[in-house]
Amino acid sequence: MIEVGRQGAFSVNSVGWERRPFPLAFSVREADGLWRVRASAARAGELVDLLVAAANDAVAVVALETNSYLDADWHPLRPSLVAAELGVPCAVHPLGSWAAGVNGLGEEFLVLDRDLLPRLLDGTWSPYELALIDLPAGRSAERLDELALVLGTTGVDEPLLSRLAGSRVWFSGHDDCYAFLETSDPALPAAVLARLLTLMAGAALVEGEREPLPRVPEPDPGLAEQLIAAAPHWIGALVEAADRTGGEQLIAIDLAALPAPWRLGEPFPRRADVTATLDVRRGTWRLR
Repeated sequence: MIEVGRQGAFSVNSVGWERRPFPLAFSVREADGLWRVRASAARAGELVDLLVAAANDAVAVVALETNSYLDADWHPLRPSLVAAELGVPCAVHPLGSWAAGVNGLGEEFLVLDRDLLPRLLDGTWSPYELALIDLPAGRSAERLDELALVLGTTGVDEPLLSRLAGSRVWFSGHDDCYAFLETSDPALPAAVLARLLTLMAGAALVEGEREPLPRVPEPDPGLAEQLIAAAPHWIGALVEAADRTGGEQLIAIDLAALPAPWRLGEPFPRRADVTATLDVRRGTWRLR
C-alpha cells in the first residue's frame, strides 16, 4: 500500500496551456544485462524506496539542484547544506574544477548510507535536477574521482553501469517529474511501472479528499511484467474514477503501446490497447 500525497507528480504537473492532465509514460530497453527505463510522472521521493531496495549499501548523490533551499542572496544551497538542513548525515567529496559542470556534475558528491536516502528525499521539497548512483564496497577519494571521470565522459545515450563495476542503480530526475533509470536489477522496471499506475490512481483518489490521505494498493508485479512483455513503450491516461452501482469504486487507466518512447507534446493515441482497473474497495487490479 502506497500513501499518495496532494503534491504527487501526477497532481502538480500538467501539459500545455490548457493544463491537461499529465499522462503516464513508461519505456524500457534491455541490453547486455542492463535495463534502461524512462518514466513519468514521478517525483524522486515517490520512487526512492524502489531505488533503495535495488541499491548497494552506499549511495552517491552526484548532482542536486533545487530552489527549495536558498541562501540569503536567493542562490541555491550546495547539496551538503541541503542535507544539513534536513538532518541527513553524509560524507562530502569535493570535485575539482575539471569536473564541476561537466555532464551535469555539481561541485561536490554526497555519500550516504542507502537507508538515509528516503530521509533526504522526503517529499517536503523538490529537486529540479537530481542524479545518484549506488556504490560498491569502498568509498575512497580515488574511487569517487574515478566515478566523476566516468560520469563526465559517458554520453547521454551510452550505458553507464557497464563502466562502473559493482554499481546496480543509476537514477536521474528532471523537474521532479521525469525519471531515467539504469539498473542491473531485472525486477526494477516492472516495479517502476507498477508504481506509476499506483500514483496515477492515487492522484484520482486524493483529488477533493480531506485527510487522511488515501493508501493505494499496488498492482501485482506480474501485471506490470505482462505489460512489458507485450510492448516496451506505453502511455496511459486516467479515464474513469467514479462510484458504480452496487458500491463499487473503480479507477480505470487506458494504456496504449507506442512504437517509441513518448515525448512531451505528443497526443494520446485514439485507441487504447488495454485498460488497467483498480477496484478500490477490494484493493485489486486487473487488465482487460
